[in-house]
Amino acid sequence: MTEISGPDGLRAGATAVVTEAYAFACMRCGHGWEQSYEIEHHVDADGRTFVLYVADGRIVPSPLNRPACHNCDGRVVRILRPGRVASARDAAHRERRVPAAGPVEAPWAPEGSAPLP
Repeated sequence: MTEISGPDGLRAGATAVVTEAYAFACMRCGHGWEQSYEIEHHVDADGRTFVLYVADGRIVPSPLNRPACHNCDGRVVRILRPGRVASARDAAHRERRVPAAGPVEAPWAPEGSAPLP
């Protein structure tokens, strides 16, 4: 999901603010999480552009460069579309109705009789 803030959404020094959301899944421990980022586009004193990633009001490293698992600190993390972790959690927590297993009854045929169809 990408949203670009208009002139009212700009912070001091930012030329544009883009909101991106990502879902993450750790391939080591299976932990999943989602995070939204405000990506602030800036221009330095020499005219070079750079971006700052802001999550929960704090400047953070880019989530696309070596993300780490919040649970086990693992470095093999898959980046997914937003909503993927939530939909997987919902599916895992849905009640599944499976009929109770019981003995299987087989038809009895006396010895020497033809098998039943």
